[in-house]
Amino acid sequence: MAEEPCQCSECQRFYKEHDRLIREFPTFKQQQELNWASIQSFRTLCNKVTDELQRELSERESNEDISLDEKHISDAELSEALDELENVNAYLFSIEALMEKIFDVKISNNIESKFQEIAKELAPDPLNMDRLILNRLFHQTPDSPDKKNIN
Repeated sequence: MAEEPCQCSECQRFYKEHDRLIREFPTFKQQQELNWASIQSFRTLCNKVTDELQRELSERESNEDISLDEKHISDAELSEALDELENVNAYLFSIEALMEKIFDVKISNNIESKFQEIAKELAPDPLNMDRLILNRLFHQTPDSPDKKNIN
């Protein structure tokens, strides 16, 4: 028997985002581009924050008389964050190298249409009228787990 998916709010948010990305980008090519853009935007942001934190740390080192009240981030926190962000940037660079291999893959229009077909099955539109009717019927079912009286 398959294990039930986690129902915590973080997982539910992930499932919704997962399904939205499948619905909005249902082809192989769109998924390639989406993932490439996502990695690039993450790298850009991490690099910019890393540069800013390095600049701030070197300014502090050259200007020792900054009071503790003026420091919103401690030197130790800055150094730790820089170490972690350098690791993240290295991982993202590795992912980028792997993604380049994925971009070498080309598929036919027939296979692209299969991607679109499967995407509709994996992540049906939650606002589709049939889906809304089924959801309403499900929630009105007296024997559904959330409707049982606990005595």
